[in-house]
Amino acid sequence: MILSEISYLDCIVFLAFLVPQLLLKVGIWPLVTWLVGALPSLLVIIPYQLFRERYFTPYEYRSPFVQRATVFQDIVIRCVRYAFAFMPAFLGRIFFSKQVALPFLRFRMLRHGIVTAPLRWNEVNRPGFRGIWIIHNQQEQPDVIVYYCHGGGFSMGSCYFYMEFLLAWVSLLKDAGFRNPALFALEYTLVPDAVYPTQLQETLAGYEYVLSIAQDSPRIVVGGDSAGATLILSFLLYITEHPELRHQRPGLAIMISPWVTIVSRNNQNTPSDYLNATSLGLYGRQYIGPKVPVDDPLVSPGNCKDIKKWADASPEHGWSFLFGSEEVLGPETRELISLLNSAGAEVSAYEEKGGIHAWPVASLYLGETKEDRLHGIRAIAFSTHDRIS
Repeated sequence: MILSEISYLDCIVFLAFLVPQLLLKVGIWPLVTWLVGALPSLLVIIPYQLFRERYFTPYEYRSPFVQRATVFQDIVIRCVRYAFAFMPAFLGRIFFSKQVALPFLRFRMLRHGIVTAPLRWNEVNRPGFRGIWIIHNQQEQPDVIVYYCHGGGFSMGSCYFYMEFLLAWVSLLKDAGFRNPALFALEYTLVPDAVYPTQLQETLAGYEYVLSIAQDSPRIVVGGDSAGATLILSFLLYITEHPELRHQRPGLAIMISPWVTIVSRNNQNTPSDYLNATSLGLYGRQYIGPKVPVDDPLVSPGNCKDIKKWADASPEHGWSFLFGSEEVLGPETRELISLLNSAGAEVSAYEEKGGIHAWPVASLYLGETKEDRLHGIRAIAFSTHDRIS
């Protein structure tokens, strides 16, 4: 199921679903207090900066993202940049919650004349983990399963916010040539409800669930974006130390803008990206918690420099990396790719010029044309078929 780009009407409807949840879960006074502080930026500073850069700055001096972005994309990313830097995580959680994202998806489907999704999903709630299961044909054994962990700085995000992306991914896997593709998205516990290693334990439990269905680990594709990719990296390093899992490595790993090293001097702000290095450090330290060193490789995989361990952690058919040249997390991603190449792993890496964090996900909603919107995820689907079919 592939819908059209987000419209201004969609934005209004999203707010209509969001505001009642904010009032219900946050309360009117905390919400009003934050909004009063944010209004000068939202109404004056951000519009001023947008007009100055887009219309009064020579093209060659604009940030790389603005050079390529539409007005709508520019507005959205500037607002997201402000929110990531200044919005409390407890507010951000509600933006991405099931109670907001699922009704919004239903509205988008109805706007496209879809009453019942052609791909059905089921909620999975087992001891130790939760998630969403999507499969093309529920009556047949899947020939490939994607195991996905969403991003959100460990403090926000949900499978439901990613649902449209996940449904499109399964549809494109079918187009790529798989007979019956499936996907399981992990709904891991967010900070501060729990800290590491809870999320890693849930990732392990989710993988064992997927493995019980696939019955053949090379047919499993593990992947994630941002913090979700961190969990997958941690999981792959974990299994190198556990013989019972080492022979059950997945077939392929797909890393979309991975948060390779939780706390690193290399994680620096850029003119284009919406991530903020200070907020990243705060979220990352909250996830690590008080009992684990910040340089422990299992919690922060980029701190593992052992080439042999990365060789042992590498899936049978290697790795696919997708990230932007303007990312805050880009330097650490490049360093990991170099390390994997040194380990002899099969690695394909697409670094999008002028790209920002998790753009293959965001562009599905914000892309101006169908080609722009599907470029990243279609490349993922077809390269997956080429490598594990």
